Amino acid sequence: MPNFTLKQTLIADGITCTGLFLLGVFATATVASLLGLPTTMIAVAGWIGLPSAALMFFVVSQQRPSKALANFIAVGNFLWVATSLAVLALCAQSMTTLGIVVVAAQALVVLEFAIFEWRGAKALSPAEPAFS
Repeated sequence: MPNFTLKQTLIADGITCTGLFLLGVFATATVASLLGLPTTMIAVAGWIGLPSAALMFFVVSQQRPSKALANFIAVGNFLWVATSLAVLALCAQSMTTLGIVVVAAQALVVLEFAIFEWRGAKALSPAEPAFS
């Protein structure tokens, strides 16, 4: 597994979340049909992508990245992976082959993002108190 910096990982993750937002919100019916998933699920996933990307880009823009926010992003990604596995377990019967492959592949990519973000957050020093 290559070693990416926290900043590189957050940028890549933010770009994929932006793509998720664009596809999930502006091509909902097409994506739902291709994957064999309900349109509501696709739309909700898309809308989750927007604030996620914004938070990732905000952390990247910080001169001293927030350890708490980096951990929050990593935990959110671990939860996304768990949710993706639940979607596979509960919806596989109605999903297309492409849908199963896409959901499984994105879960693996998000798992890698989560691991790199977790490691990157662990390497950050804790934030200093606002009032010392």
